[in-house]
Amino acid sequence: MADWLEFIAALIVFLLSHMFPVRPPMRPWLIARLGQNGYVLAYSVLSLLVLGWLIVAASRAPYIGILPQLEIFRWAPLVVMPLACLIAVGGIMGQNPLSFGGMGAKPFDPTRPGMLAVTRHPLLAAMALWAAAHLLANGDLAHVILFGLFASFAMMGMSMIDRRKQRSLGPGEWQRLAQGTARLNLMRMPLSVVPLLLAAGVFLTLILLHEPVIGYVPLPW
Repeated sequence: MADWLEFIAALIVFLLSHMFPVRPPMRPWLIARLGQNGYVLAYSVLSLLVLGWLIVAASRAPYIGILPQLEIFRWAPLVVMPLACLIAVGGIMGQNPLSFGGMGAKPFDPTRPGMLAVTRHPLLAAMALWAAAHLLANGDLAHVILFGLFASFAMMGMSMIDRRKQRSLGPGEWQRLAQGTARLNLMRMPLSVVPLLLAAGVFLTLILLHEPVIGYVPLPW
């Protein structure tokens, strides 16, 4: 049991860090002091730091095989992660009154929803894709728990935020803002140069940092 303590502790901290900062009264209190953009930036940095610890802790947990280690599964992250990076980058670049806010300068225009046409919840959608791909590529118990929880957390979070926003905005205003959006529809992906370049940079950075941070080369050759 002692071998699992770091993983369990990291998992608990991650869940708590995603429960309290996004719920009242903590979220309005933080936004009042940090501003919307400051809140999103601080929350993102905190999430990434705790996420990094959790991933490292999972890699240190005892290995108990659960899923077959098929060669084709090792390609899943390399195929899916560029798409996840594009969704996350595109979502952060715009304002988003239907989810976590975003950091764009222009107010959200429901007639030109941008990445929200693909998903109202870009960060959660990116997390779900990341988790599903890495669950296939890692078949041990710790990683199945880790990525299975992330995928479930992301998908349930989309539904919970939709309901919460409908209550806070009112059904009429929510429908007006959400008319051109989707919970998740990859067929509506908008493609423009700047998000593509930024997403490529993020993906390349993740590849380069994977071995020094995680201790594993993500390339299957």
